[in-house]
Amino acid sequence: MPQPQYLDFVPRQRFQSALALAPDGTLVAYSSNADGNYDLWVSPLDGGRPCKVAGLAGRSVRQIAWSPDAKELVFTADREGDEQYRLYRVGLDGGEPVDISTGPECQRVLAPVPFDATGRYLAYAANDRDPAVQDLLVRDLADQEERRIVPPDGVVFEPAGVSPNGKWLLAAGFRSNTDIAAYLIDLADPGSIPVCVTERHSEGVFDPGSWKADSTGFYLLTDLWSEFTAAAHYSLTDDDLQPVAQHDWDIELLDVGGETLAWTVNQAGRSVLHLRHHGVSFVHPGVPPGVVTALEMAADGRTAVMLIDAATRPAEIAVLDLNGGFRYLTDTRPPALRTVTPVEPEMVAYPASGGREVHALLYRPATPGPHPVLLSIHGGPEAQERPGYTRSGLYQHLLDQGVAIFAPNIAGSTGYGSAHQKLIYRNWGGIDLDDLEHAVRYLAEVPGIDVSRIATMGASYGGFAALSCLARLPGPWAAGVSICGPTNLVTLAQASPPTWKTFVATVLGDPDTDAESLLRRSPVTYADAITAPLFVLQGARDPRVPQAESDQLVTRLRERGVEVRYDVFPDEGHGFAIRENELRAYSEIARFLIEHLKEPAR
Repeated sequence: MPQPQYLDFVPRQRFQSALALAPDGTLVAYSSNADGNYDLWVSPLDGGRPCKVAGLAGRSVRQIAWSPDAKELVFTADREGDEQYRLYRVGLDGGEPVDISTGPECQRVLAPVPFDATGRYLAYAANDRDPAVQDLLVRDLADQEERRIVPPDGVVFEPAGVSPNGKWLLAAGFRSNTDIAAYLIDLADPGSIPVCVTERHSEGVFDPGSWKADSTGFYLLTDLWSEFTAAAHYSLTDDDLQPVAQHDWDIELLDVGGETLAWTVNQAGRSVLHLRHHGVSFVHPGVPPGVVTALEMAADGRTAVMLIDAATRPAEIAVLDLNGGFRYLTDTRPPALRTVTPVEPEMVAYPASGGREVHALLYRPATPGPHPVLLSIHGGPEAQERPGYTRSGLYQHLLDQGVAIFAPNIAGSTGYGSAHQKLIYRNWGGIDLDDLEHAVRYLAEVPGIDVSRIATMGASYGGFAALSCLARLPGPWAAGVSICGPTNLVTLAQASPPTWKTFVATVLGDPDTDAESLLRRSPVTYADAITAPLFVLQGARDPRVPQAESDQLVTRLRERGVEVRYDVFPDEGHGFAIRENELRAYSEIARFLIEHLKEPAR
């Protein structure tokens, strides 16, 4: 039997991290690329045939919500990854989607529960008035009048939801990923201003979520009591914030339905689902090991849908109930998983500077070693390498080809407390690079790993980190792959989306006052030290990491005769929205890495 190729490991479809349950709990709406583009689909929870409700040529569906009467859906979609989202509504009868956006192209963010109970008012956020300011808007769908709520200086508003009684709009006010406040807007008073109900607790995470059914309070995630996020409840009656659930890991997803509260705990990268029903808490016994990226409870609290990913099975939509029942609603498994046993990663930790430990995932091929190794670096940087079916099966294909994979959660990663996360603030290319150097040292001592054949790869921030390895850490590097990776932190900060100004100054640095420091930690500054073959992939419409970031490095390397392959995707933004592009990109990445890892680096 011939050895499977990369395409044999590709899931049948992929999903955006957006699920929406119909008000009666019988249908789930989601965004899938089953037809090549991220379109709007609806599937019955009883396992009936899924139906594509809306597809827009060149646009990808991102956020979804049902109208209260369940007769139509509203959703956001952007064009070719440009993150300029428009608002649409579409009925379940198969009619064409109607664009209900007003004003210019901009970033629009739909509330998870955007409607009042009557379905007349729709809440969302947009930076249409000022590109650098994201306002809240409440649209009267009957007469198209809009109420606009302007945020305080330096705050980016995202709507969290309208209260069930229609009186309140709940919103998150972002300054950074570790500085989020909860705001209330009185919808019954047209002249009211946003009130920050968590202001007395100063800086920290107060990320608002679901309302209680009686509108007397809402649930939120907060790091008020430790460096890990806990679930809490805020009472409007007495202005009181009380913990609901706390763990020695981050609580990530939180939702409520009827008398049931559900939350997921990021336990060393894997998601553990907890439920509380009528005051009794328990772990749901039916959920398999994996990573839950979306969760929504039915209104009665007895059923939920989730999007769950695992190293050995691609992301799927699943249905579960209070009694421990669990079943997959989709089956995206590719043909290779019928003949190849997929590899589960080992959870390991290695020493780093300052007495710290860095957690990592180590994937070992089933064949005898020693194996070449890929140092794979996650994006973000405030993200986490977790045991999922990574990059549409690329990991499992490389493992089948005899390439080991080491994926560390270096300084800046989430999941290990806020102190670990904040280490990288204004220090990109500093402590993170030191952690990567310790990763290479650790791999040199791991039996069965051949560090004379090591490559590195990453996307977005991970591309920046991979380029930093090639430019600033001693070799031998066999190859490198950068997917939309920043190369110059000054130009990156200058070109960031206008609404990110405060965030960028907090997390990355100010391009006006910190230019010298930013350049000192930029891969382009050390371009002359890069000698390994490099594969650069870039979306021409990328609003986060503009094409100029890749252009400037590729030009420098080619002037020196370094082997560089440069693939620009004219119809993509930050990552891949079009299935054909994604599969071509990962097929070529796999071929490039396997070719250069067959023998020691030059």
